[in-house]
Amino acid sequence: MADQPRHETAYASAAPSATRRVVKPTPTDLMEDAGTGLDYGTRPDRLPGFLTPVGRFFIRNHAPTPRLDPAAWTLRIEGDGVRRAVSYTYDDLWRRFPLTSVVRTLECAGNRRRLLCAEHGCRFEGVSWGRGAIGTAEWTGVRLRDLLKAAGLTDDACEVMPEGLDEVRARRPMPVAKALASDTLIALAMNGEVLPPDHGYPARVVVSGWLGAASIKWVGRIEVATRELRVPWNTDDYVLVPERHAPDQPADHPATADHSEPGIPITSVPVASLVELPWPACLPPGPNVVRGRAFAGERLIDAVHYRVDDGPWQAAEIGTRQEAGAWVRWQFRWDAQPGDHVIRVRATDDRGRTQPEHTPWNALGYCQHSVLAHPVHISEGVGEGGLIAQNSLD
Repeated sequence: MADQPRHETAYASAAPSATRRVVKPTPTDLMEDAGTGLDYGTRPDRLPGFLTPVGRFFIRNHAPTPRLDPAAWTLRIEGDGVRRAVSYTYDDLWRRFPLTSVVRTLECAGNRRRLLCAEHGCRFEGVSWGRGAIGTAEWTGVRLRDLLKAAGLTDDACEVMPEGLDEVRARRPMPVAKALASDTLIALAMNGEVLPPDHGYPARVVVSGWLGAASIKWVGRIEVATRELRVPWNTDDYVLVPERHAPDQPADHPATADHSEPGIPITSVPVASLVELPWPACLPPGPNVVRGRAFAGERLIDAVHYRVDDGPWQAAEIGTRQEAGAWVRWQFRWDAQPGDHVIRVRATDDRGRTQPEHTPWNALGYCQHSVLAHPVHISEGVGEGGLIAQNSLD
């Protein structure tokens, strides 16, 4: 395939080794190992810029990163919701359609599950995420609506379901309106580079503002249907099971769900914030700038407030453009005194929804977005260059 973007041949031949199930390096000084061999979070104190570097972007896999050859890869669109089935090659996507770029944040619905465990005193099944299953990138590719147009949507088409080419064929439906949105993409590149293997090469879906599971990686098929599509990824998993099933069990007992009532499929993620410090953190006394991120799924971040110990809530400075589907950076200055302190941060979206003090229990441990009490120790013994050195790591 002449004149393709460079590096795709190398990526096609890259594959996890016999002992590793992902491709890119995941050093502990940059990434947090979730313990599955498949899932790695970004260390919040290793975020140097607005975009998350490709090497530090979190990995959430349901199966080992697949080995795909772009020369043999096709994307097929079919189903009773289109007038004709169509197939596109990798070369077709690069050559036949306009490319567009959007900056969007992806967050796993299970992000902060470990903190929800602590909040409710029970253990949830699923990946034991800390705060790092979130990242922001510039995604470049083809609008999904441009591909659907050639297939001809029927008048009664209602759902669009991308399906991945990993071992489990991960898939999740979305309404036609979401599929036709201008920022729903079939992405081919990430932060100006050809899409890496762990992030969906040769092509992935990016569904703006929704949980990460909707942005199917290694996409190979898209079904368009005239009926509701029910698959494990919107019935058994990635759903909120009603609070009334909350167990009265010790902390080392896994939370379980009574599925006599269906769970509510998760779509947009709730408003939440992140402090760019280790947990717990150590800082030198005196002037410090505390930084972080806030994200509200499909909504805009309207305000971020912080509180140190029992002091008043104060407005933090939002230092980046506020855009739906992408996080913002915030910061505040703190004249830190020696001792132990707690920083609390709460974000508010453009509909006035603010992070709560507590996240309601749900059986699968999703959507933790409580205000967190971030412990910080202030001591003369902390080197002032420590955080700068951390953020300069490649």
